Amino acid sequence: MDHLTLEAVRDGGKRVLAQALAEAERAFSQADLVALLDQAYDNCKAHVIGFTGPPGVGKSTLINGLIKHWRAKGKTVGVIAVDPSSQKSGGALLGDRTRMMTDPEDQGVFVRSLASRGQLGGVSELTFPTLVLMRAVFDVVIVETVGVGQSEADITAHADSVVLCVQPGSGDSLQFMKSGIMEIPDIAVVTKADIGGQAERALSDLVGALSITSHEDSDYRVQVLKLSAVKEEGLDELVAALNKHHDWLESEDLLSEQRLNQAKMWLKSFVLRDFGQKGFALVKDQLSGAITGPFSLYQSFANQIKVSLIN
Repeated sequence: MDHLTLEAVRDGGKRVLAQALAEAERAFSQADLVALLDQAYDNCKAHVIGFTGPPGVGKSTLINGLIKHWRAKGKTVGVIAVDPSSQKSGGALLGDRTRMMTDPEDQGVFVRSLASRGQLGGVSELTFPTLVLMRAVFDVVIVETVGVGQSEADITAHADSVVLCVQPGSGDSLQFMKSGIMEIPDIAVVTKADIGGQAERALSDLVGALSITSHEDSDYRVQVLKLSAVKEEGLDELVAALNKHHDWLESEDLLSEQRLNQAKMWLKSFVLRDFGQKGFALVKDQLSGAITGPFSLYQSFANQIKVSLIN
């Protein structure tokens, strides 16, 4: 890859961004790419929103509606869609991407599919470097996960705000309460609200479940909404709720802290993946306090561990 600066990626359109992301997904050991990712980490401008919920709940339809809404407001949108992995190639099986309709000529919208690579939490191990670059380019970045499971808390390691989608008549809210999923969302939505009575019951169940389990240690209360993306009803309310959560994070000085913790979680995960517990024990004390340049720091950790293990 030719030397790329963040400015060049921002100005280069989809082709240049896609080139940089492809390099980041293959490996980020090259000095130029490490420098680009660290520069992007220090220049985040997007509100990162994670969408989770079971297959068929309507996440892609909802995201389509939100993209249309934000583009009408002049905001640029990047989407990271984490799909199941192909057993043969290891690549992403597109799945819901066939229902995520965007204009290929619109330079203000970019969709990137990543394979989950078997991650139980529905989020690929490569999501973080992809996210770091995209959130330095776009006004809004959406991360859509494979589905819901107990390890779905992985989405909190990437998103500023997490939206849980629940379908009327599915009993999802009660199942999620049992599995601890209700501790994850900042906003919960009942999709397909045009169903009527079932949507109202799902909304009531959701409010009850969240009142018991979520955000007990803060003054923020999870907002619960119902909407119909097909009829474009409730989208304005969801956007307002997302803005309110983002403003709350900033007013409480939590946004930068949250992103710092995400970088530390990524560093720990990658060191453990490449060097195991023995390697992580050699560098874990360096993760206390503030850090800058997580990608160059990973390279420094890798070099330290290799030298220590050899000696």
